[in-house]
Amino acid sequence: MTEELRVSVDRRDAGAIMYTKGYINNVGGEEIANRAYELMDGGVRTLLLNLRETKIVNSIGISILIEIIEKMIEKGGRIAFCCLTPVIHKTFQIMGLANYATIFTDEDAAVKELAI
Repeated sequence: MTEELRVSVDRRDAGAIMYTKGYINNVGGEEIANRAYELMDGGVRTLLLNLRETKIVNSIGISILIEIIEKMIEKGGRIAFCCLTPVIHKTFQIMGLANYATIFTDEDAAVKELAI
């Protein structure tokens, strides 16, 4: 059985960091989307998703992440990811997410580069 996704947010002056824990599938992806859209509606234009505690993202989860990226780009913002497992990193490369969102190896580098 896969672990239910949990999401927490660290809201900062210049953006937000979203931490995920568990499986990003249709249910988990929708949870991420709901939180991301709330942040965007609240004015966040820089969002970092830290996937350190996420080991699996399925195809529906990927499609939801793509929708979030598209919505953020429409709002003139940017999304980045950090702390991906090698499998998720490769999946993001293959599926094209890396073309629209920066991928960082660790949170410190991401926060520094994004100035969150």
